[in-house]
Amino acid sequence: MGSRVQGKVAVITGAASGVGKEDALLLAREGARVVLTDVNEEAGQAVARQIGDAALFIKHDIASEDGWKQVIAKTEEAFGGIDVLVNNAAILAYGTIETTTLELWQKIQRVNSDGYFLGCKYAVEAMKKRPNGSIINMSSISGIGGVSSFCAYSASKAAVAGLTRTVAAHCRAQLYKIRCNSIHPDGIATPMVMNLHADKSAPTAYIREKDPKQLQARFCQPQDIANLVLFLASDESRFINGAEMRIDNGYAMWAD
Repeated sequence: MGSRVQGKVAVITGAASGVGKEDALLLAREGARVVLTDVNEEAGQAVARQIGDAALFIKHDIASEDGWKQVIAKTEEAFGGIDVLVNNAAILAYGTIETTTLELWQKIQRVNSDGYFLGCKYAVEAMKKRPNGSIINMSSISGIGGVSSFCAYSASKAAVAGLTRTVAAHCRAQLYKIRCNSIHPDGIATPMVMNLHADKSAPTAYIREKDPKQLQARFCQPQDIANLVLFLASDESRFINGAEMRIDNGYAMWAD
C-alpha cells in the first residue's frame, strides 16, 4: 500500500472495466477512497468488493444531470466530499463524415461531451468546499489531430480538450485550488478497443495495424493510463493545470 493520494476521495466513471477499473484499483492502493460509477452494475460491484471498505459503487449514466447530482450527494454522504474526478466513461464507434448518422453523432456527443461537461460542472461545485481538487478528463489523440474513421468520437474528444482548458482557466481566474487536465492516448489495449480491431469492416489503416509489432508500439496498457491518472490526482502535480498530456509513444509525430 502506498500513500500518494492518502485521504483523498476520488470519483471514477466507467470504472467497471478497462482503464476506469485500473484507475480505481491503483488510487485505492495509494490511499484514496474511491467511488466507482458505471452502467454495468454487476461488474462495478465486483470491482468495489475487490477494493473493500474504501470503495463505493453507484450505477450511473454520465449523461444524466440528475445522475451526477446523486453521485455527488452520495459521495459526500459516504466519504465527506470529493477531491478527484476522473471523467473516464465513453463510447466509441466507427463512422466517417459520410457514413455517420445524426443519431450516432448525437448518441456519442451525449455521453462523451455532455457527460464530461456535467461531471466538471458538479465536481467544481463540490471541490470548492475542499482544500484542493483535481479533475482528469480522458480525451484522445483523435481530439487533437482527428481520425477520419471516427468522426463523431474525434469531435467529442476535441470538445473534451476544449472543455478542460476552459475549466482550468475558470478555476485559475476564480483562484479556486482546482486543477483540470486532459489525457490523450492513441490506443489502449482494452476489450472495447480490441473488439473494434477484430471487426472485419474496420478501415484499412486499422486492419494493417493488426501486425503484432504495430500493436505493441501503438497500444498502451490500462495500467499506463492509471499511472498518469495517479500522478495528476496527487499533489505531486499541483502546478499542472490545463495541460493536454499525450500518452501515445510519439504516434502523433509518426510518419509512414
